[in-house]
Amino acid sequence: MSALIRTRWRLYSTISRNKCPLSSSAANEPRREPIVSSSILSDQKPTPSSDQPPTPPAGEAEKNSWRFLKYGLIVALTGGVATAGYATYAYSLDEVDQKTKSFRASANYTIGDDASSLDVRLASLYLTSITVPAKLVDIYLDLRRLAEEQVRGFTEPISDKLLPDLHPLEQHVFTLVLDLNETLIYSDWKRDRGWRTFKRPGVDAFLEHLAQYYEIVVYSDQLSMYVDPVVERLDTKHCIRYRLSRGATRYVDGKHYRDLSRLNRDPAKVIYISGHALESSLQPENCIQIKPWQGEADDTSLLDLIPFLEYVAKHKPSDIRTVLASYQGHDVTKEFIERSKEYQRRMQEQKQQGRFWRR
Repeated sequence: MSALIRTRWRLYSTISRNKCPLSSSAANEPRREPIVSSSILSDQKPTPSSDQPPTPPAGEAEKNSWRFLKYGLIVALTGGVATAGYATYAYSLDEVDQKTKSFRASANYTIGDDASSLDVRLASLYLTSITVPAKLVDIYLDLRRLAEEQVRGFTEPISDKLLPDLHPLEQHVFTLVLDLNETLIYSDWKRDRGWRTFKRPGVDAFLEHLAQYYEIVVYSDQLSMYVDPVVERLDTKHCIRYRLSRGATRYVDGKHYRDLSRLNRDPAKVIYISGHALESSLQPENCIQIKPWQGEADDTSLLDLIPFLEYVAKHKPSDIRTVLASYQGHDVTKEFIERSKEYQRRMQEQKQQGRFWRR
């Protein structure tokens, strides 16, 4: 019994001596990560090694394709706009229509029933590649035609016949076209009184006398809201048959021109008088340029022109343009007086020679 007790005591003493080293070694050991099972480790993706290039993600390839498509559309659109701009600048609408007619007609190509499968595939590929450009050309022509029609409404006269037809009994009558500003009147503005309009000296006698021989028309580049009231106050005796304003002019390079070819009158019987005739008319062969009037009280230009115009109306030349061409480079009124004196001198000489032979 005593031997058993001694054996247990020795064992207890041995355990007690080894208890402190065991606990201290456990406290001094570093903390270890928990062990993860192999099944969890197998689900994680392996980290790529540094020596291999990284593979691009799937979204990057899609972005590159969209970027390529976007730039391709921009290039195609820029090329189309540049081509349309050059065609608009270099060719008229009819020229573009004629040059592209065969190209647009090729888009209507039909495949025959007896064509082989290879021919059918080639024709289908050809039609696919040609249909879109042909449709774009058709759209360009339609848009350009519409735009030119809209522009023509602002640049062209309101009608191809600005005046009604002459009466059958007046087919021999000449048409006298007169400008308004600085020809028959002059408008001036001052701070103390504003706008005022003055009649040119002799304008009443000029209109009243020549209305016996001519169809008188006022043709101005001003708006009708200005022309109508001015003409009504100017022409109290109704010598002026018609009045034409800015809507009847042709707009070219920022300026309004009188187009005498739209008057519905024989060009051989039309005379246009203006202080700026050669600068404001598209038919200089029908023009008589006089001095622009800007308020001079001693002006006699209109009265000096009456003898020449009366002579033309009475003798009725077949083409007034050839008559006016003979005065080119000269003052019409002065040259007409010189020619009249020369004609009277020769007639006087002929009379004297006739009297000499009768003696």
